[in-house]
Amino acid sequence: MEIVKYSPSAHDIFLRQIEACEWDAAKFLASLIKETRLETTLGGWAELYLLTEGNRLVSFLTLSAQDCIAEPEQTPWLGFFYTFPAYRGHRYGKILIDHAEKIARERGYSEIYLATDEVGLYEKYGFTYLESLIDVWGEDSRIYKKSV
Repeated sequence: MEIVKYSPSAHDIFLRQIEACEWDAAKFLASLIKETRLETTLGGWAELYLLTEGNRLVSFLTLSAQDCIAEPEQTPWLGFFYTFPAYRGHRYGKILIDHAEKIARERGYSEIYLATDEVGLYEKYGFTYLESLIDVWGEDSRIYKKSV
């Protein structure tokens, strides 16, 4: 397994796998990448990290200034976190979360945030429920944070 930071010129094969994903948010992520709107949509800076096994995409997530919650004092955010079904149950996603935490810590952040509608998923990665807020699409989102 290898963690790579996504680059459009080098990782088209992985973009196609994200685009083919059954998860609607992955299709939205792929469209943001193709339209070069990822950074502007996610608060000015955003990085996509991929966990790969050869030419197969195992898991991916973004680390960005903002996610679907417009709270400027809360940054950075993990987003678009997904592990492909064939790889679930092996804690491969934790490898990426740990990597994103390390990057955030190296950049001087003491906390990271995420927004989700999932209950019980992120607690196993050490996240703590903070509050529920309305996201930029008018939907209720559970906000979690974790010290890094």
